Order: sequence, then C-alpha cells, then structure tokens
Amino acid sequence: MAKKVAFIGLGNMGGGMAANLVKAGFEVNAFDLSPAAQEQAKKEGCQIVETAAEAVVGVDYVVSMLPNGGIVESVYIGTESNPGLLSTIPTTALILDCSTIAPDNARRVGTAAEAAGVRFVDAPVSGGVAAAAAGTLAFMVGGTEENFESAKVVLDAMGANIFRAGDVGAGQVAKICNNMLLAIHMTGTAEALQLGIDNGLDPKALSDIMLKSSGCNWSLEKYNPVPGVMEGVPSSNDYQGGFMVDLMLKDLGLAMEASLSSRSSIPMGAAARNLYNLHKNATAEDKGAKDFSSIQQFYAK
Repeated sequence: MAKKVAFIGLGNMGGGMAANLVKAGFEVNAFDLSPAAQEQAKKEGCQIVETAAEAVVGVDYVVSMLPNGGIVESVYIGTESNPGLLSTIPTTALILDCSTIAPDNARRVGTAAEAAGVRFVDAPVSGGVAAAAAGTLAFMVGGTEENFESAKVVLDAMGANIFRAGDVGAGQVAKICNNMLLAIHMTGTAEALQLGIDNGLDPKALSDIMLKSSGCNWSLEKYNPVPGVMEGVPSSNDYQGGFMVDLMLKDLGLAMEASLSSRSSIPMGAAARNLYNLHKNATAEDKGAKDFSSIQQFYAK
C-alpha cells in the first residue's frame, strides 16, 4: 500500500517537490491558498483538498514548504482559538518542514510537536526551482538520528544530497550559512565580471578563464549572472524564475539574526545584504521578484 503524504505549500519549490513524490509512488494530499498552484498540482497527480487540516487526515508524512517562520508556527501550533495541525496530525506521522525559517522557529515547532507526540524534523533545501522539479535538491536536516532515518524515504524522492546537520534547528542553521555564502560569492562574481566588462573583456572569455583559475565558484560554474554567457539560467531569461531577491534578503536577514544571538562577526554577510537591499531599491522598478543573480544589474553601467 502506498504511503500517504500531506504537502502544504505548493509554490515555485513546493509544486515540483510534490510532483516528485507522486512520481515516486506516494499518495499526495496537496494544499495551497493559490488556486493556480492547486490546479498545477492536480495535473501532476496530487489529490487536492480544501484545507490543511483535511490534508493531514490519516497520512504517514507531512511535508511543508511555507514562506516564513511565523506562518510555519501558525500552521502547526496555532492559537487557543484556532488550533494548529499538531492537534490533527496522526501521532504515527512524521513532519518534515522544508521551509527556510529561523532556527528558533523550528525549535519551537519541534518542542510543540514532541509535546503532541508527533515526530518532527526541519529539512530546508538548496538547489533552486530547477532542482526541485528535477528531484535533485540538497536537504539539510535537523532532528534525531532515528527521525532522520525515517525521513530519508521521503527526502530521497525529492533530492539527491541529504545531510543530517544535528538536532532540531540545525538544518536551518546550515541553510542560513549556505545561503549567506551563496550571496557573498554571487555578489563577488558579478563584481569581478563587471570589472572585466568595463575594461573591454568579453564576459564569456573571462568566465572561461576564471572557471579554470582560483576564482572558480558555484555562481560562476552553474549560474553565471551575465546575460548570454550561459544557457538555461535566469540571467539569460531577463532574470525570471529561480531564487528571488526578496527571498535572498529574507535569508540574509535570518543570518543577521543568528549572528546577533551567537555574537558572530559576519561583515561579508552584512555587506551582501546591503548590496541586495540597494539593488532591490536602486531604481523605480522593485527588483525583489527578479532572480538573485540580477545583482549583476546593480554593477552594470
């Protein structure tokens, strides 16, 4: 008998993830507030339900992909007048929250889940929309060793690289660190490429040189920010799709919060956050919905 999964949140990432669960043989009850997202999930073979509470009835796993920590806490913990899903989810089920939220949000949900007798892991992702659709995401998981092993059967259907970072909340810490570094090397890559362009170099030739030199990095190799240099990336599609500037700013904000609580020095992370904020608001056009590689436009003359 196929295992049942409730999938809450069918956005750019969640839609592809839910579709891959269907392909892997899971029965998926899918819920999202967007009718368009629900319709797409239905085409992918998901069973559409009217409420999140209906989605979790009788399931083996609950997967959520939600915009922020406040929403995650509201969905699972709720309030006295409006109980969250923890009052409905079967105690035999395992929750996998794949949202990118503050570690403290994840720990509060994890504590509430434990009190309700429900297993929980935080499992934020890396890889972007294309990897979500292809089932090649990286998952950074926070939870007990036992719950991590139980979660693998679901994560294997959606990702190619699965890591246990530590106990509940550790997955979020790993994701925050990863995305801060991503922002730093993307801003640096754009800056270096624009310096070359401004001094008469062809960006494709410069990219090829740096790819075989000490400046090589993921942004240069997989996600070149200069239009026309690389096919199949947002920079060659007017920076549409991919990982939005607004989401990068959210993650860099989470990094700032984490640094304050641990008294860590993150001068380059802070600089990257300032650069993305300047880029977002540099012109009358709000760049928040553009892919984060559009930081190249901030440097371009």
